[in-house]
Order: sequence, then structure tokens, then C-alpha cells
Amino acid sequence: MSALDALYQQIILDHAKLRYGGDLPESQTAAAPLAAGVGQSHQLNPVCGDEITLRVEVQDGAVAAVHWNGDGCAISMASASVLSELAPGLGPKELQAVIESFREVMRSRGKIEADEEVLGDAAALSGVSKYPARVKCAMLSWVAAEDALYQAVTPA
Repeated sequence: MSALDALYQQIILDHAKLRYGGDLPESQTAAAPLAAGVGQSHQLNPVCGDEITLRVEVQDGAVAAVHWNGDGCAISMASASVLSELAPGLGPKELQAVIESFREVMRSRGKIEADEEVLGDAAALSGVSKYPARVKCAMLSWVAAEDALYQAVTPA
């Protein structure tokens, strides 16, 4: 294992334990009316059982916070944590561009190198792209964020 692979593995393990943004109370994961500028999405990976409910809050034209609650493998939980740390402060279009960049890396089967300037710690998940069965684990929170972001910025 290269030093970079070892570093990436440590980032994934740290985020899987830390669960940055993983503070959405279960009582708030039910389908209840949300305030303007808030979107929420529940996603499930039926293949492995990973599950997440993710909430995006947009205020003054930028992502104010990402909160989530979920259970799953280290990859899916680390991915949610990384996303929750990365998103605040980005405008909706910027976050959508970051999601698209992450999706492109994940679909590349290891052929596209992640841009750390764009993806930050999410670049540590780029090795997952070589394992198609694990890509859905890494993408779960990003799909939820995309859906929640759309809800947050689309007028009712």
C-alpha cells in the first residue's frame, strides 16, 4: 500500500468514526413539513442495507449546514461525514458542481483522478471507484444531498 493510499484509508476511517454532521435526530427524519430553504432526502442502498436521511439548509444563497442520520458501512458513513464538512459555505450551484465532480470520479472505475482542490477529503474516496459494488455506498449521501438541495432551492 502506498503512503497516499494509507493516508486516504486513514481519512475514511476517521470520518466513519467522527460522523461530522451526523447529528440529525431520528425524531426529525420523519416526513414532516420543512422550513423554506430546507430540503431532506432519505436514501437506501438495498444491496447492502446502507441507509441515510440527509438534510440540507440553504440561507442567504449558500449552504448553511448539512445534517444526517444513517447506518451503514464505513465508506457510506465516511462519505456522508466528508460531504457534511465540505458543503457549508458553498452556493447551491457550487455544491451541485462538487456533487457532479464526485459522481464523475466514482463512475470512472479508477480512470479519473480526484481533484483535491474541488473535493477536499472526498478525494480520499476515489479508490472506491475501482469497486463498482462499493460505488453506491460512497454515492448514497451525495445522491441524498442532490435531492435535498433541489428541494431547498426550488420554490414550493
